[in-house]
Amino acid sequence: MTQRPYNFSAGPAAMPEEVLQQAAAEMLDWHGSGMGVMEMSHRGKAFMSIAAQTEADLRELLAVPANFRILFMQGGGLAQNAIVPLNLSRGGVVDFVLTGSWSQKSALQARKYATPTVIASNEADGHTTLPSPAHWQPSRDAQYLHICSNETIHGVEFHELPDLKALGCEAPLVIDFSSHVASRPVDWSRVGLAFGGAQKNLGPAGLTLVVVREDLLGHALPICPSAFDYQTVADNSSMYNTPPTYSIYMAGLTLQWLKRQSEGALSGIAAVEQRNIAKAALLYDCIDRSQFYFNPVDKSCRSRMNVPFFLRDESRNAAFLAGAQARGLLQLKGHKSVGGMRASLYNAMPLPGVQALVDYLRDFERQQA
Repeated sequence: MTQRPYNFSAGPAAMPEEVLQQAAAEMLDWHGSGMGVMEMSHRGKAFMSIAAQTEADLRELLAVPANFRILFMQGGGLAQNAIVPLNLSRGGVVDFVLTGSWSQKSALQARKYATPTVIASNEADGHTTLPSPAHWQPSRDAQYLHICSNETIHGVEFHELPDLKALGCEAPLVIDFSSHVASRPVDWSRVGLAFGGAQKNLGPAGLTLVVVREDLLGHALPICPSAFDYQTVADNSSMYNTPPTYSIYMAGLTLQWLKRQSEGALSGIAAVEQRNIAKAALLYDCIDRSQFYFNPVDKSCRSRMNVPFFLRDESRNAAFLAGAQARGLLQLKGHKSVGGMRASLYNAMPLPGVQALVDYLRDFERQQA
């Protein structure tokens, strides 16, 4: 069988081949129901069983505590930038740590519903480091503190979530974990709410995941639409309005694939994390040893999922991308706001794919010498 090209897209992103094959096999008839999943009523017995299993697998894989509700919503992380303050801000002060494009978007959106306060930022160094939590000064009256725990565009990642209680802060921590959800364990003792689009590590575009502590429900602003009120969504088991049914199904297949993963004695998310560490190390090591490419992010906070890199001679960018395409290495062009290149190494990217990219980086550098 011919090797499929390796897709390094930042999202929608590559999915596990096993998952795509299973979805193809079940396209016309899911488990003898006579229907494909896209044709099912979201309140029918068949789809309700899919949704329940998907939620159970997610809770198991990410070790989500019983006092958190799992919500299946729509609109992506961008919509949650509005939905979170609509539900949690109570129209008051909300704190933000700005570490890149996505946390900036979150803070700007919150202005419509609350009073955002920037308590730390890495803007001065071009989003290449992370501001140390030891120097944060949370607002006394903040309703929550928001971080983007992995910045997809700038390639910086919190490898450990901040402990707000150690800072004397009682506000819940809100994390946008869109681009590294299910790539590593989550310390839920430090989190009040986590949200993320599924289209990077959990499935196709359309599904937005919200994991919210129960005590944070029931405080939506009066202007909050009912379909965006977390309490309403929770009370109706994510079926208040028609959810993204096929995306939930695909996420369910992806979660089952994640459960089957193993690495030595490790399994599930622990195994996936070790694999992700190895993939990122391989690519960063190649870039760091080169005089032709560079990555500007401080080594202490480099993202395992999104690796931006640049050619020192940018006049060769077009040739680099054309050569990569010819080698079956797709979607390596960097985000338009920062330029350069970007390789996204989500869970579905196998180690051989990263090795193929490293081989190409070395070959292209030699050819250009």
